[in-house]
Amino acid sequence: MIILKYNFFVFSIKKYFFTILILIFLIGLLSFSTSNIQAAKDGLVLWAEAVVPSLFPFFVASSLLCQTNIISIFGKYLGKLMRPLFNVSGESTIALIIGAISGYPVGAKVVCQLLKQKVINKDEAERLVVFCNNSGPLFIIGTIGIVLYNNKYIGFLLLFTHILSAISVGIIYKFWSPNTYNKKISKLKNNYNQNNYIKEQDSNSFITFRNFGEILGNSIKSSIQSILQIGGFIVIFSVILSLIKSTNFFNFLSSFDTVFSMPNHFFESIFSGILELTNGVKLLSTLKIETLNILFTAFLLGFGGISVLLQVFSIIAKEHLSIRPYLIGKLIQGIIATVYTYIFLCFL
Repeated sequence: MIILKYNFFVFSIKKYFFTILILIFLIGLLSFSTSNIQAAKDGLVLWAEAVVPSLFPFFVASSLLCQTNIISIFGKYLGKLMRPLFNVSGESTIALIIGAISGYPVGAKVVCQLLKQKVINKDEAERLVVFCNNSGPLFIIGTIGIVLYNNKYIGFLLLFTHILSAISVGIIYKFWSPNTYNKKISKLKNNYNQNNYIKEQDSNSFITFRNFGEILGNSIKSSIQSILQIGGFIVIFSVILSLIKSTNFFNFLSSFDTVFSMPNHFFESIFSGILELTNGVKLLSTLKIETLNILFTAFLLGFGGISVLLQVFSIIAKEHLSIRPYLIGKLIQGIIATVYTYIFLCFL
């Protein structure tokens, strides 16, 4: 009887896990209302001053670009490179380029746009999201290199290893496919869609003077929805970090600093970065362990943090894409980025 009760208790915990978690969150909001309000304000300021100006134009531009014949041009000339290297179509090059220059989570949005237009299939979309959704050069060089580390060369190094690790993960994921039994059918269907798409694009570009206003309006509307979602995640995770700081959890983490002979707030910075990238990197940059903090910064950039993970999930879930390959791929990218950064630091 005791064993049965124990099993029932475990089953109940699994069943009501998120309910319990949300109740704890609500209790925390009420118990630490003053600090939570300030954290929410800080999150809104960060979103309004940094995220909206940098990401919103990229959202609109990438959405418009996907309506032009540039995708068919990429497909025609880069298919012979993308297919053997990443096992994806040449048209998907646009996701790789925009994802590399714009930052999280624009790459995921472009991939979903290509999937909606039937330029790529579901397998390719899940593969592309992993290595086409990355941190942007403005954030890595400007914010991390110049502002936080006060050294632009660190920013360039982190950007180089970040892109190199993303390409490495793309090559690794070349062999990944969740539906191997449907692989041939899916490939034939995808080739048919791509050929029709290229013919249509070659004969007439999607954007004309007559429909430009309508397409621009739809792009702005879609981009506003995406940027508001990101703002919501930033505010929520700012409050979650504030709640954690209001407890003794970070004091508990500080005990590990002493045990492992690390500077104060080392494990706090790692934990914060796993939750939310910017806060963790900011704390790491203040620690006087020049090599180790750069290595962990490279890992956090590759992984992206749970906040970015949920942002991406909110985008790809609409297209019924699995988040599991993205999560595994980003963990691998973080590890590879750390190894690459260590190698280059040894030489430099």
